[in-house]
Amino acid sequence: MTPRILIIAGSDSGGGAGIQADIKTVTMLGGHAMTAVTAITAQNTLGVQAVMPVPTEMVIAQIQSVAEDIGVDAVKIGMIGSAETAHAVADWLTALDVPIVFDPVMIATSGSALADADTIAAFGRLMSLASVVTPNIPELEALGGEAAVLAHGCHLVAKGGHAHGNLIVDRLLSPSGPLAELRGKRIDTTDTHGTGCTFASALVCGLGQGMPIVAAFTRAVRFVRIALLSAPGLGQGHGPMGHHLGVIPFDELEGGDGEEE
Repeated sequence: MTPRILIIAGSDSGGGAGIQADIKTVTMLGGHAMTAVTAITAQNTLGVQAVMPVPTEMVIAQIQSVAEDIGVDAVKIGMIGSAETAHAVADWLTALDVPIVFDPVMIATSGSALADADTIAAFGRLMSLASVVTPNIPELEALGGEAAVLAHGCHLVAKGGHAHGNLIVDRLLSPSGPLAELRGKRIDTTDTHGTGCTFASALVCGLGQGMPIVAAFTRAVRFVRIALLSAPGLGQGHGPMGHHLGVIPFDELEGGDGEEE
């Protein structure tokens, strides 16, 4: 059965991140993407020019509409739009027994803020419901660090893309300890717009397909690396990745996919 993936996130008019990246990723990995748009953004590879949150009642209406008819096998949460929406989504998801991946979006690749202080404060409820939380390094620091996130009872992917150096280390942690670690050479590119959205969507698609969490984590890292290598070179800033090539077997690409520990 095709996994039904509900994506609760913002729209990116440039097509590199947000709902647009989520749909591409889930589709390429064999899932059916459904969406509840939380915010409309005017953005491109240079930055975010405008943000308009979708009213909370409309976000919930979108969720209920697809859930009551099509059904949901897994949920990905990205840009949440507002604190009110975060709490309403948490209320709705409480009764849903499926994998949930929460990507706590705070800042776009360009540096533009995508969440205010009240919204970030509401993230605790979503982390408590999530199967996995996938922050980048600045987001993890804003959430209080690894121990603070794991205290919510969720798994944590500590992503290494924002660290310095030529080696990127991505780690999968459970509340009881480390589960996996992937190391790979840094890919020299500025076409990194949407990496976090893409990773979280690849991960949730794997979980919705019934993959063990380590296998889903490994495939998600590989999908992102292939998409980075396949970027079409669009725009004048942080360009979009090449999602359309993200399913090429990674061992066919020069350089491999890093080492798993």
